[in-house]
Amino acid sequence: MTALLEVGGLAKHFPVRRGAFGLVSGHVRAVDGVDFELRTGETLAIVGESGCGKSTVGRLVLRLIEPSTGQVRFEGEDLLALSDSEMRMRRQRMQVIFQDPYASLNPRMTVGAMLGEPLMLHGLAKSEAARKARVGELLELVGLRPDHARRYPHEFSGGQRQRLAIARALAVEPKLIVADEPVSALDVSIQAQVINLMRSLQQRFGLAYIFISHDLAVVKHIADRIAVMYLGKIVETATTDELFRDPRHPYTRALLAAVPLPDPTAVRQRALLEGDIPSAMNPPSGCRFHTRCSFAREACRRDEPLLADDGGSHATACPYWPEFPPPAVLAEAAGQDADRRRLARLQAAFVTNQREAS
Repeated sequence: MTALLEVGGLAKHFPVRRGAFGLVSGHVRAVDGVDFELRTGETLAIVGESGCGKSTVGRLVLRLIEPSTGQVRFEGEDLLALSDSEMRMRRQRMQVIFQDPYASLNPRMTVGAMLGEPLMLHGLAKSEAARKARVGELLELVGLRPDHARRYPHEFSGGQRQRLAIARALAVEPKLIVADEPVSALDVSIQAQVINLMRSLQQRFGLAYIFISHDLAVVKHIADRIAVMYLGKIVETATTDELFRDPRHPYTRALLAAVPLPDPTAVRQRALLEGDIPSAMNPPSGCRFHTRCSFAREACRRDEPLLADDGGSHATACPYWPEFPPPAVLAEAAGQDADRRRLARLQAAFVTNQREAS
Protein backbone atom coordinates (compact mmCIF):
# COMPACT_ATOMS: atom_id res chain seq x y z
CA MET A 1 0.00 0.00 0.00
CA THR A 2 1.30 3.48 -0.90
CA ALA A 3 2.16 5.63 2.10
CA LEU A 4 -0.14 8.58 2.80
CA LEU A 5 2.67 10.46 4.56
CA GLU A 6 6.42 10.09 4.07
CA VAL A 7 8.88 11.91 6.34
CA GLY A 8 12.61 11.79 5.67
CA GLY A 9 15.57 13.42 7.44
CA LEU A 10 13.27 15.87 9.24
CA ALA A 11 15.12 18.27 11.54
CA LYS A 12 14.40 21.48 13.43
CA HIS A 13 17.16 23.47 15.12
CA PHE A 14 15.90 26.48 17.06
CA PRO A 15 18.45 29.31 17.33
CA VAL A 16 19.33 30.54 20.82
CA ARG A 17 19.88 34.30 20.85
CA ARG A 18 21.61 36.19 23.63
CA GLY A 19 22.81 39.69 24.34
CA ALA A 20 21.46 43.08 23.39
CA PHE A 21 21.95 42.40 19.68
CA GLY A 22 20.34 38.97 19.69
CA LEU A 23 23.39 37.16 18.40
CA VAL A 24 22.97 33.43 17.85
CA SER A 25 25.00 31.56 20.47
CA GLY A 26 23.82 28.05 19.66
CA HIS A 27 20.94 25.88 18.51
CA VAL A 28 18.45 23.65 20.29
CA ARG A 29 18.30 20.44 18.28
CA ALA A 30 14.65 19.73 19.02
CA VAL A 31 14.31 17.27 16.11
CA ASP A 32 17.47 15.92 14.54
CA GLY A 33 16.83 13.56 11.64
CA VAL A 34 13.51 11.72 11.84
CA ASP A 35 12.18 9.23 9.27
CA PHE A 36 8.83 7.44 9.19
CA GLU A 37 5.85 6.57 7.00
CA LEU A 38 2.11 6.51 7.66
CA ARG A 39 -0.51 4.65 5.65
CA THR A 40 -4.19 5.49 5.19
CA GLY A 41 -6.31 4.35 8.13
CA GLU A 42 -3.26 3.71 10.32
CA THR A 43 -2.32 5.15 13.71
CA LEU A 44 1.33 5.90 14.41
CA ALA A 45 2.04 6.83 18.02
CA ILE A 46 5.10 8.94 18.84
CA VAL A 47 6.08 8.52 22.48
CA GLY A 48 8.83 9.74 24.77
CA GLU A 49 9.63 11.95 27.72
CA SER A 50 8.76 15.64 27.79
CA GLY A 51 11.24 17.56 25.68
CA CYS A 52 12.12 14.67 23.35
CA GLY A 53 10.74 16.53 20.29
CA LYS A 54 7.56 14.57 19.63
CA SER A 55 5.22 17.59 19.56
CA THR A 56 7.68 19.46 17.34
CA VAL A 57 7.52 16.57 14.85
CA GLY A 58 3.74 16.93 14.66
CA ARG A 59 3.97 20.66 13.99
CA LEU A 60 6.69 20.15 11.37
CA VAL A 61 4.56 17.62 9.50
CA LEU A 62 1.74 20.16 9.27
CA ARG A 63 4.16 23.02 8.50
CA LEU A 64 2.92 24.96 11.51
CA ILE A 65 6.63 25.57 11.96
CA GLU A 66 9.17 25.36 9.16
CA PRO A 67 11.82 22.60 9.33
CA SER A 68 15.54 23.28 9.16
CA THR A 69 16.08 20.33 6.79
CA GLY A 70 14.22 17.26 5.61
CA GLN A 71 11.32 16.22 3.45
CA VAL A 72 7.60 15.82 4.08
CA ARG A 73 5.52 14.20 1.34
CA PHE A 74 1.74 13.98 1.70
CA GLU A 75 -0.20 12.00 -0.89
CA GLY A 76 2.98 12.00 -3.00
CA GLU A 77 3.37 15.81 -2.92
CA ASP A 78 6.32 17.64 -1.34
CA LEU A 79 4.71 19.95 1.20
CA LEU A 80 7.89 21.96 1.77
CA ALA A 81 7.90 23.07 -1.88
CA LEU A 82 4.40 24.59 -1.69
CA SER A 83 3.67 28.29 -1.39
CA ASP A 84 1.60 29.64 1.51
CA SER A 85 -1.58 29.76 -0.58
CA GLU A 86 -1.03 26.23 -1.90
CA MET A 87 -0.34 24.97 1.61
CA ARG A 88 -3.58 26.50 2.87
CA MET A 89 -5.51 24.42 0.35
CA ARG A 90 -3.70 21.25 1.51
CA ARG A 91 -4.62 21.92 5.14
CA GLN A 92 -8.12 20.76 4.32
CA ARG A 93 -6.64 17.25 4.19
CA MET A 94 -4.46 17.67 7.31
CA GLN A 95 -5.78 18.76 10.70
CA VAL A 96 -4.63 18.88 14.32
CA ILE A 97 -6.07 18.24 17.78
CA PHE A 98 -4.16 20.13 20.47
CA GLN A 99 -3.46 19.01 24.03
CA ASP A 100 -5.44 21.71 25.85
CA PRO A 101 -8.88 22.07 24.27
CA TYR A 102 -9.74 25.21 26.26
CA ALA A 103 -6.63 27.03 25.03
CA SER A 104 -7.24 25.96 21.41
CA LEU A 105 -10.90 27.07 21.32
CA ASN A 106 -11.74 30.75 20.88
CA PRO A 107 -13.58 31.84 24.07
CA ARG A 108 -15.34 34.66 22.21
CA MET A 109 -16.89 32.44 19.54
CA THR A 110 -19.84 30.12 19.89
CA VAL A 111 -19.41 26.48 19.00
CA GLY A 112 -21.48 27.00 15.87
CA ALA A 113 -19.23 29.85 14.71
CA MET A 114 -16.04 27.85 15.38
CA LEU A 115 -17.22 24.79 13.49
CA GLY A 116 -18.73 26.85 10.69
CA GLU A 117 -15.62 28.94 10.05
CA PRO A 118 -13.51 26.18 8.36
CA LEU A 119 -16.56 25.17 6.31
CA MET A 120 -16.79 28.72 4.98
CA LEU A 121 -13.03 29.11 4.38
CA HIS A 122 -12.83 25.92 2.31
CA GLY A 123 -16.16 26.39 0.54
CA LEU A 124 -17.74 23.24 1.99
CA ALA A 125 -21.05 24.91 2.88
CA LYS A 126 -22.42 27.40 0.35
CA SER A 127 -25.31 28.76 2.43
CA GLU A 128 -26.03 29.57 6.05
CA ALA A 129 -28.63 26.79 6.23
CA ALA A 130 -26.15 24.24 4.88
CA ARG A 131 -23.53 25.43 7.36
CA LYS A 132 -25.89 25.07 10.33
CA ALA A 133 -26.96 21.62 9.17
CA ARG A 134 -23.33 20.51 8.84
CA VAL A 135 -22.46 21.90 12.30
CA GLY A 136 -25.34 19.89 13.78
CA GLU A 137 -24.08 16.74 12.05
CA LEU A 138 -20.56 17.27 13.41
CA LEU A 139 -21.82 17.73 16.96
CA GLU A 140 -23.90 14.57 16.79
CA LEU A 141 -20.91 12.74 15.31
CA VAL A 142 -18.85 13.40 18.46
CA GLY A 143 -21.67 12.66 20.88
CA LEU A 144 -23.01 16.18 21.49
CA ARG A 145 -26.37 17.77 20.68
CA PRO A 146 -27.03 20.20 17.81
CA ASP A 147 -28.34 22.81 20.27
CA HIS A 148 -24.85 22.96 21.82
CA ALA A 149 -23.91 25.12 18.83
CA ARG A 150 -25.26 28.17 20.68
CA ARG A 151 -22.92 27.71 23.66
CA TYR A 152 -19.43 29.05 24.37
CA PRO A 153 -16.39 26.87 25.26
CA HIS A 154 -16.48 27.75 28.98
CA GLU A 155 -19.93 26.16 29.25
CA PHE A 156 -18.55 22.67 28.55
CA SER A 157 -16.60 20.14 30.60
CA GLY A 158 -13.04 19.17 29.69
CA GLY A 159 -14.14 16.00 27.90
CA GLN A 160 -16.83 17.87 25.97
CA ARG A 161 -14.32 20.54 24.91
CA GLN A 162 -12.02 17.86 23.55
CA ARG A 163 -14.96 16.45 21.60
CA LEU A 164 -15.44 19.92 20.15
CA ALA A 165 -11.78 20.00 19.13
CA ILE A 166 -12.26 16.65 17.38
CA ALA A 167 -15.39 17.94 15.63
CA ARG A 168 -13.49 21.00 14.42
CA ALA A 169 -10.73 18.79 13.01
CA LEU A 170 -13.31 16.64 11.21
CA ALA A 171 -15.21 19.61 9.77
CA VAL A 172 -13.13 19.80 6.58
CA GLU A 173 -13.07 16.02 6.01
CA PRO A 174 -9.30 15.44 6.44
CA LYS A 175 -7.30 12.31 5.71
CA LEU A 176 -4.64 12.94 8.37
CA ILE A 177 -5.06 14.17 11.95
CA VAL A 178 -2.15 14.98 14.24
CA ALA A 179 -3.37 14.44 17.81
CA ASP A 180 -0.94 16.14 20.20
CA GLU A 181 -1.55 14.51 23.61
CA PRO A 182 -5.34 14.85 23.18
CA VAL A 183 -6.27 13.04 26.41
CA SER A 184 -3.44 13.89 28.82
CA ALA A 185 -5.46 16.62 30.56
CA LEU A 186 -8.56 14.46 31.03
CA ASP A 187 -9.73 12.06 33.74
CA VAL A 188 -9.15 8.36 33.08
CA SER A 189 -12.82 7.61 32.41
CA ILE A 190 -13.07 10.55 30.00
CA GLN A 191 -9.83 9.44 28.33
CA ALA A 192 -11.44 6.12 27.49
CA GLN A 193 -14.47 7.84 25.96
CA VAL A 194 -12.34 10.11 23.77
CA ILE A 195 -10.06 7.25 22.67
CA ASN A 196 -13.06 5.08 21.77
CA LEU A 197 -14.55 8.01 19.84
CA MET A 198 -11.34 8.52 17.87
CA ARG A 199 -11.13 4.82 17.00
CA SER A 200 -14.76 4.77 15.89
CA LEU A 201 -14.26 7.82 13.67
CA GLN A 202 -11.10 6.30 12.20
CA GLN A 203 -12.93 3.12 11.22
CA ARG A 204 -15.83 5.11 9.77
CA PHE A 205 -13.85 7.64 7.71
CA GLY A 206 -10.51 5.88 7.11
CA LEU A 207 -8.54 8.51 9.02
CA ALA A 208 -4.80 8.31 9.63
CA TYR A 209 -3.57 9.50 13.03
CA ILE A 210 -0.23 10.66 14.34
CA PHE A 211 -0.93 10.18 18.03
CA ILE A 212 1.58 12.01 20.24
CA SER A 213 1.67 10.92 23.86
CA HIS A 214 3.85 10.08 26.84
CA ASP A 215 1.28 7.60 28.20
CA LEU A 216 2.04 4.13 26.87
CA ALA A 217 -1.07 2.67 28.51
CA VAL A 218 -3.22 4.93 26.31
CA VAL A 219 -1.08 4.35 23.22
CA LYS A 220 -1.49 0.58 23.53
CA HIS A 221 -5.24 0.88 22.94
CA ILE A 222 -5.18 3.09 19.86
CA ALA A 223 -1.87 2.71 17.98
CA ASP A 224 -1.01 0.29 15.18
CA ARG A 225 2.68 1.22 15.30
CA ILE A 226 4.83 3.07 17.83
CA ALA A 227 7.91 5.25 17.35
CA VAL A 228 9.93 5.93 20.51
CA MET A 229 11.80 9.25 20.57
CA TYR A 230 14.70 10.35 22.73
CA LEU A 231 16.42 13.73 22.50
CA GLY A 232 15.26 14.50 18.98
CA LYS A 233 15.77 11.07 17.42
CA ILE A 234 13.70 7.92 16.96
CA VAL A 235 15.39 5.06 18.82
CA GLU A 236 12.89 2.25 18.14
CA THR A 237 9.86 1.55 15.97
CA ALA A 238 7.63 -1.51 15.87
CA THR A 239 4.03 -2.62 15.77
CA THR A 240 2.27 -2.07 19.07
CA ASP A 241 2.03 -5.75 19.94
CA GLU A 242 5.68 -6.34 19.06
CA LEU A 243 6.96 -3.37 21.05
CA PHE A 244 5.09 -4.36 24.21
CA ARG A 245 6.06 -8.00 23.83
CA ASP A 246 9.72 -7.51 22.91
CA PRO A 247 11.12 -4.03 23.70
CA ARG A 248 14.73 -3.90 22.54
CA HIS A 249 16.18 -0.44 23.14
CA PRO A 250 17.11 0.23 26.81
CA TYR A 251 15.11 3.46 26.75
CA THR A 252 11.99 1.68 25.52
CA ARG A 253 12.40 -0.89 28.30
CA ALA A 254 12.62 1.88 30.88
CA LEU A 255 9.46 3.57 29.53
CA LEU A 256 7.48 0.32 29.66
CA ALA A 257 8.71 -0.41 33.18
CA ALA A 258 7.30 2.95 34.29
CA VAL A 259 3.73 2.12 33.17
CA PRO A 260 1.62 1.63 36.32
CA LEU A 261 -0.17 -1.70 36.68
CA PRO A 262 -3.84 -1.95 37.70
CA ASP A 263 -3.08 -5.06 39.76
CA PRO A 264 -1.84 -4.28 43.30
CA THR A 265 -0.55 -7.85 43.78
CA ALA A 266 1.70 -7.82 40.70
CA VAL A 267 5.42 -7.18 41.11
CA ARG A 268 8.15 -6.68 38.53
CA GLN A 269 11.70 -5.51 38.13
CA ARG A 270 12.01 -1.80 37.43
CA ALA A 271 14.51 -0.47 34.89
CA LEU A 272 15.16 2.87 36.56
CA LEU A 273 16.98 5.55 34.58
CA GLU A 274 19.78 7.44 36.28
CA GLY A 275 20.72 11.05 35.71
CA ASP A 276 18.96 13.82 33.81
CA ILE A 277 18.17 14.22 30.13
CA PRO A 278 21.16 15.91 28.43
CA SER A 279 20.73 19.35 26.93
CA ALA A 280 19.40 19.45 23.37
CA MET A 281 21.80 22.36 22.77
CA ASN A 282 24.77 20.10 23.37
CA PRO A 283 23.69 16.46 22.93
CA PRO A 284 26.18 13.72 23.83
CA SER A 285 28.42 12.28 21.16
CA GLY A 286 27.69 8.81 19.86
CA CYS A 287 24.47 7.33 21.15
CA ARG A 288 22.50 10.07 22.85
CA PHE A 289 21.23 7.66 25.47
CA HIS A 290 24.62 6.37 26.61
CA THR A 291 24.80 8.79 29.58
CA ARG A 292 21.80 7.04 31.17
CA CYS A 293 22.14 3.52 29.79
CA SER A 294 23.19 0.65 32.06
CA PHE A 295 24.38 -1.35 29.01
CA ALA A 296 26.58 1.42 27.56
CA ARG A 297 30.08 0.57 26.36
CA GLU A 298 32.93 2.59 24.91
CA ALA A 299 31.68 2.32 21.32
CA CYS A 300 28.34 3.85 22.38
CA ARG A 301 30.16 7.02 23.46
CA ARG A 302 31.93 7.25 20.12
CA ASP A 303 29.65 5.93 17.35
CA GLU A 304 26.14 7.15 16.62
CA PRO A 305 23.88 4.10 16.00
CA LEU A 306 21.61 3.90 12.98
CA LEU A 307 17.94 2.94 13.18
CA ALA A 308 18.27 -0.54 11.65
CA ASP A 309 15.37 -2.91 11.08
CA ASP A 310 15.45 -6.67 11.60
CA GLY A 311 14.10 -7.46 8.16
CA GLY A 312 10.54 -7.12 9.42
CA SER A 313 8.64 -4.31 11.09
CA HIS A 314 10.91 -3.80 14.12
CA ALA A 315 13.77 -1.26 13.95
CA THR A 316 16.16 -0.37 16.78
CA ALA A 317 18.89 2.25 17.08
CA CYS A 318 21.15 -0.03 19.10
CA PRO A 319 23.40 -2.67 17.53
CA TYR A 320 23.94 -4.46 20.85
CA TRP A 321 20.34 -5.26 21.75
CA PRO A 322 20.67 -9.01 20.90
CA GLU A 323 23.21 -9.27 23.73
CA PHE A 324 20.92 -7.78 26.37
CA PRO A 325 19.13 -9.99 28.92
CA PRO A 326 15.40 -10.56 28.30
CA PRO A 327 13.20 -7.64 29.37
CA ALA A 328 11.68 -7.82 32.83
CA VAL A 329 8.39 -9.71 32.99
CA LEU A 330 5.64 -9.66 35.54
CA ALA A 331 5.92 -12.02 38.45
CA GLU A 332 3.16 -12.94 40.84
CA ALA A 333 3.75 -11.91 44.41
CA ALA A 334 4.10 -14.90 46.70
CA GLY A 335 1.11 -15.72 48.85
CA GLN A 336 -1.24 -13.34 47.03
CA ASP A 337 -3.33 -15.86 45.08
CA ALA A 338 -6.36 -15.53 47.37
CA ASP A 339 -6.22 -11.73 47.26
CA ARG A 340 -5.91 -11.81 43.48
CA ARG A 341 -8.99 -14.00 43.13
CA ARG A 342 -10.95 -11.79 45.53
CA LEU A 343 -10.01 -8.67 43.56
CA ALA A 344 -11.05 -10.34 40.29
CA ARG A 345 -14.46 -11.21 41.75
CA LEU A 346 -14.99 -7.63 42.92
CA GLN A 347 -14.04 -6.25 39.51
CA ALA A 348 -16.38 -8.69 37.73
CA ALA A 349 -19.24 -7.79 40.07
CA PHE A 350 -18.64 -4.09 39.49
CA VAL A 351 -18.74 -4.48 35.70
CA THR A 352 -21.91 -6.63 35.92
CA ASN A 353 -23.68 -4.03 38.08
CA GLN A 354 -22.69 -1.27 35.66
CA ARG A 355 -24.13 -3.17 32.69
CA GLU A 356 -27.39 -3.87 34.51
CA ALA A 357 -27.71 -0.21 35.51
CA SER A 358 -27.26 0.92 31.92
